[in-house]
Amino acid sequence: MQSWQPSIQEFARPLSESVFVVLDLETSGGSLKIGAAITEIGAVKVRGGIVIGEFQSLVNPGTPIPDYITELTGISDAMIQDSPSIEKLLPSFFEFLGPVTENILVAHNASFDLGFLKAAAVQHGYMWPQYKVFDTVRLARSVLSLDDVSDCKLSTLSAFFGTQTSPNHRALDDARATVEVLHGVFERFGSYGVTTVDDVEKFTKKVTRLRQ
Repeated sequence: MQSWQPSIQEFARPLSESVFVVLDLETSGGSLKIGAAITEIGAVKVRGGIVIGEFQSLVNPGTPIPDYITELTGISDAMIQDSPSIEKLLPSFFEFLGPVTENILVAHNASFDLGFLKAAAVQHGYMWPQYKVFDTVRLARSVLSLDDVSDCKLSTLSAFFGTQTSPNHRALDDARATVEVLHGVFERFGSYGVTTVDDVEKFTKKVTRLRQ
């Protein structure tokens, strides 16, 4: 995989014409530092508000899943014993993500999910593709105030935007809920004249500076 940096033309692409791959992970713990690993991947590919593809798989982390994680996610050792390892799953997942020159990755608290994915890629000899990334936490904070929501947890934003899918700590459902949150944020962007990928970057940076 080759490293890539987005061009001016790609930054200027309208949001309505862009392909977004919205992803979510479930893991066996909250940090790579304690040996946590991916237990489920879910992703939804959307363009122009329409779902054009989905990806879902349980992942065998190679170590026992703690009881509290099973209680939270419903994912047990028995469920993942015949599931592929992340090493075997990465090729098909990368294929689903699609062209690094065209598609934009989206995640809620993106640093968490991408941290696990990047670590897995490096561990198994892959160079992580340099996708453009949108974090729905940051995007939501740029258009919502404390008068709107008390925090930017996925469950809070899901309730605020009235998503049809409720987040439930399963990867695909959480990715679907994040898609709806993303579209809700995009609707709010319209009133600020934010219509392109470049506009989103400039707007969120400006709002962040003003609120510091």
